[in-house]
Amino acid sequence: MSGIHHITAIAGNASRNLDFYTNVLGLRLVKKTVNFDDPGTYHFYFGDEAGNPGTILTFFPWDDAPRGRNGVGFAQQTMFRVPESAIGYWAHRFVEKGVEHEAIEKRFGRSVLAFRDPDGMTLALVGVPGAEAEAAWQGGNVPAEHALRGFYGISLLLEDATRTGAILTDVFGFTEAGSEGPTKQFVANGAVAGGVVEIREAKGFLAGQLGRGSVHHVAFRAATDDVQAEMRKKLVETHRIRTTEQVNRDYFRSIYFREPGGVLFEIATDQPGFAIDEPLASLGQSLKLPAFLEGRRNEIEAVLQPLGRAA
Repeated sequence: MSGIHHITAIAGNASRNLDFYTNVLGLRLVKKTVNFDDPGTYHFYFGDEAGNPGTILTFFPWDDAPRGRNGVGFAQQTMFRVPESAIGYWAHRFVEKGVEHEAIEKRFGRSVLAFRDPDGMTLALVGVPGAEAEAAWQGGNVPAEHALRGFYGISLLLEDATRTGAILTDVFGFTEAGSEGPTKQFVANGAVAGGVVEIREAKGFLAGQLGRGSVHHVAFRAATDDVQAEMRKKLVETHRIRTTEQVNRDYFRSIYFREPGGVLFEIATDQPGFAIDEPLASLGQSLKLPAFLEGRRNEIEAVLQPLGRAA
């Protein structure tokens, strides 16, 4: 199975971030942990009921993070799947909740409702016919028939799509599916959630700037460690790209590299998943720490911001 595993972004206030993604968008908080490299900062994972690959949007919330800027070399828009029949519901919900949004438009034959979160992150809901028949998280406050069904995909703003497109097709199993103006669409073979990457070519545009509201990195799926190793081999031998060594993130194992357009990519294993350290029924309710930080729990909990309860 190919496609997006998760997307990680930068937020500002942690409680505001938690409230928006659970109470407004109706996602489940599937893991509450910390940034392994900066343990005084939360790391939130939002997704479907089990946090399946292709549904997981994660955040590092830093209160003092400056506002980021969309531009070349960055992810431009994070897109979620909803049933086509739910687009009208979400337009009304955004009005009621005071969410900044745009008019519904057509893109690659789909209805698209673009909006922003409280930190200015650019997102969209994409209407997908038949998605209402798929399972949805029913523990939130969005009716199941309208609920998000994981990612539709991600759009990237790059100077040139050629080398990045070659990695998507040769390494990650995507197929170039068409274009609209300066935007090329790539579709993952066999993926339902997280199966689309769009690359808009924008030569000479201002470079993006990482900060609050920016996507930090995009992670692609590898079913196993062996599959990940094969992907890494192709990156090195065919595309002359070096990656990091494998890093254990407890819920998946990862390697990282900077793709030719400048976006930080990750390859994350599907296993072991988010139920490895707490039952499925209570995902996200307790602060989970990696073993190497458990001895510092009291110190870490003392500096983390108290949070409101997630839906």
